Amino acid sequence: MKVQRYLSAIYILIVVALIAGCYEGYVGNEGAMLKEYLEPAKLKELVNNPRADIWIIDVRPESAFKKAHIPSAKNFPSGRIMERLSELPKTQYLIVTCETGGRAQMVIKRLEKAGYTRFMNWGANSRYFNVYGSISE
Repeated sequence: MKVQRYLSAIYILIVVALIAGCYEGYVGNEGAMLKEYLEPAKLKELVNNPRADIWIIDVRPESAFKKAHIPSAKNFPSGRIMERLSELPKTQYLIVTCETGGRAQMVIKRLEKAGYTRFMNWGANSRYFNVYGSISE
């Protein structure tokens, strides 16, 4: 009985990991140039040399963002992003990140419906944290 529950839990974790990984690198119609920043080393270059036309958007809750985030990232919690669209110019390139990439993809789908086309799902911010660390507030 315990073995069956254990195997079920492992199966669920594998499925969640596969689904979340499928979103990494998803881009909008005008977001292909952002794929240059898909690898952590390239994102680090962007963090060190920011471009005014590219924002890193962290869609985790504010409490998680305050504990750890990618330097220069802006926090737009997924639950409030639609209320804050006026703060996100459609001309801006957006690199969207979260814990796994799943929440980022949900936000991206909302942004697409609202007419945004310049974005990329960067996936799990832990890909950055594990190599370069994070900052907290």
